[in-house]
Amino acid sequence: MVDDERRKGWLGGPLIVEDEDEDDVGAAASRGRPGDGKAEQALEVLDAILAHMDLDAEVSIREDGPEQIVLDVRGPDAGRAIGKKGSTLEALQLLVTRIVNRAPHGRRRIVLDSGDYRARYEQSLVSLARREARRAVSQGRVVTLEPMSPRDRRVIHLSLAKFEGVTTRSDGEGVGRRIQIIPARIAREPDRGRSRPR
Repeated sequence: MVDDERRKGWLGGPLIVEDEDEDDVGAAASRGRPGDGKAEQALEVLDAILAHMDLDAEVSIREDGPEQIVLDVRGPDAGRAIGKKGSTLEALQLLVTRIVNRAPHGRRRIVLDSGDYRARYEQSLVSLARREARRAVSQGRVVTLEPMSPRDRRVIHLSLAKFEGVTTRSDGEGVGRRIQIIPARIAREPDRGRSRPR
């Protein structure tokens, strides 16, 4: 069960994190550097959200660098915090980022992970991309992948940027946006390269 101490003070009202006085956190806060208190604030916010969700999970700060803060979620309910294809983790990441970076100064990139979930998931996307690129080349036709999030599409595009014999293009709108893997010989033929997704 979730520790009652984590939930204390959060169940009766909205999730609000008070801004710290800039004088208290020093000049580092305006630059968004380690030691500005944002990593600890992000940890507290995520801990409170997980408690509201009744998830038995613990949060720790894995990285507090100048570019980004990485929080790690572990425990019996970590899988529920990840969600299908990382969708819950992405939503939690967006919430924590918006809350912690409300002030216009000292914004930091906040990444949520659970163990090595992100690395494993990213590697599975890279494997998928390469497998489908080989298929596009061998069959000589455009291969269209399932709709993906912008982050996942970026991984696919980058993984195939130097893959010989193919180019990639995103097609569609909103949540239906898909990646097309186009063999080089079709890409050179403008009309065929712009064929409808199959």
